[in-house]
Amino acid sequence: MKNSSFLIGLFCFLLVSTSAGAQVLSTTKGEITFFSNAPLEDISAKNSRVISMFNPSTKELVVRVPINQFEFPNKLMQQHFNENYMESEKHPYATFKGKVAEDVDLKKEGSYDATAVGVLTIHGVDQKRTLKGRVVVAPDGGVQLNTNFTVALVDHKIDIPKLVFKKIAEVIDVKASFGYQPFKK
Repeated sequence: MKNSSFLIGLFCFLLVSTSAGAQVLSTTKGEITFFSNAPLEDISAKNSRVISMFNPSTKELVVRVPINQFEFPNKLMQQHFNENYMESEKHPYATFKGKVAEDVDLKKEGSYDATAVGVLTIHGVDQKRTLKGRVVVAPDGGVQLNTNFTVALVDHKIDIPKLVFKKIAEVIDVKASFGYQPFKK
């Protein structure tokens, strides 16, 4: 039900954005990595199948992360991540829906600090978040959005069994990067 709502919302976002004559920037090849630094083991994973859309005229930003597409160096870690911790069959996506606070001129080459304020949904739990990042406008008009932030597992009701408590950090470091098609000048 929640995934259907997200897809309907995404469709409406695109419909309203394009019908209003606005250019929506999008990518289906965004990348998110995370790192867990715990006393007994470091864990990292990468997901290159992240979808993101940004509407510069309304400053709306949406990101959709398929949880089961995170790749780990160890297949057993990947299985435990999906089945035991993230319950990816029950919660197949993480999302961020928000607005960029600053005015960024995407027609002008440069690098700009930006802040997105919105709702981060992981493991079916919504959390209001303010994410700081950087927007880079390339000479060809391409737009890159980068952000680093942390996620506390307790905030999203992700339980870690006591048996593996020293192998998984309570707060995970996340890096996200989205390369959008060139902005039409």
